[in-house]
Amino acid sequence: MPRKAVILLEGSKMGTGQLYVQAAKGLGLHPIVLSADPARFNYLATENIEAIRVDTDDLDALIRECSQLRESYDIVGITGHPYPGEAVYATAAKLCRHFGLPGPNPTSIDQCCDKFNQRQLLAEAGVPVPVYRMATNAAEVESAAAEIGLPVILKPAVGNGSTGVRLCRDAEELAEHTVYLLGGTYEWQTSPRILVEEFAEGPYFITDIMANEVVAVGAATFGPPPHFVYDEYIYPAPLAVEEHERIVKVALSCLRALDLNWGPTNIEFRWTKRGPVVIEVNPRLAGSPDPQLIQLACGIDLITEHIKLVVGDECDLRKRHSQTASARFLVPDRDGTLDWIDGASRATAIPGVAEVKWYIKPPTPIIRKGDSQDCIGHVIAASPNHDQTEVILQRAVDLIRWSITPCATHDE
Repeated sequence: MPRKAVILLEGSKMGTGQLYVQAAKGLGLHPIVLSADPARFNYLATENIEAIRVDTDDLDALIRECSQLRESYDIVGITGHPYPGEAVYATAAKLCRHFGLPGPNPTSIDQCCDKFNQRQLLAEAGVPVPVYRMATNAAEVESAAAEIGLPVILKPAVGNGSTGVRLCRDAEELAEHTVYLLGGTYEWQTSPRILVEEFAEGPYFITDIMANEVVAVGAATFGPPPHFVYDEYIYPAPLAVEEHERIVKVALSCLRALDLNWGPTNIEFRWTKRGPVVIEVNPRLAGSPDPQLIQLACGIDLITEHIKLVVGDECDLRKRHSQTASARFLVPDRDGTLDWIDGASRATAIPGVAEVKWYIKPPTPIIRKGDSQDCIGHVIAASPNHDQTEVILQRAVDLIRWSITPCATHDE
């Protein structure tokens, strides 16, 4: 009898690929990773995983590869590692549909990946979103910003991880970022289309959903503007009962508006004067460290539960305990060469610290772009309450050190 296997499409170094592989093994499945460049992922060797090189942007090539694998294995599920984005997940949905396997509606995923289409569908359904316009050239950007009123957010209509996203507080910043997006520096995944939107000011919250159930609501803070680089995550979010209920209500209305009723969804909010305003709906599981934080906070392993759905089983979303879990991101303050890192073992030894992880190894060039790729690591801690978790987290972070040799200036 052929061995039961689950196919995982790999997306990014900063994703949750290793967690998915481990979860699949834990369910007695044989994980097979399809990647455009398997050598990029060290965990494939450490986990002794079967990995196949294939262009993950080429649906026909993926269909051929999966068809060949079916000759040797009982392929019971296909999914994509969710971060950095929806493109891989959308492709996985199309493969599921092609092979008659459980998965989300590919059309729903595709229309959600386009932020302008997503905004339109949410607004038509009465879901609170920022005021927005679409622009394809500098004149349209300037006109849209004038209509909405500065400050505004400029972001590519397709993309994720805050790539190309910037707060423009005056005309100079608006012009500068428009040139960056349209002047050949930014690498577009599609034809250039810029979403110009109102800056929704207020605390930031995240809902993590499986199927039609809101599993957790977290909060996050960012580093200094004009960019949106995460500083810290915390689960559960410090919300009053009524505030939590309002966020959950809006989150579920997003699912209905976008026809997202299968698998994981991650929704970002700002709590403004109008209450919760939807910043973005991501039709996938959030990337690391969200799943680890949720498991520490309430005992639900969203990655394992997602794989259960992928292979046609029922998931179990019952909370096992209640803690406060938080992650602090390690972000360099300069460009240059990362020479050394230190303190991880001492930080890990502190009671309550669950994980200290580096995303890169020295020596490595550091070139900050003002997006999620700027983060070079994280520290996770958990305890029975918010204040205690913050104390533990700060103690751990204080032990972490690194050295960056600045880049030589042009004159030098």
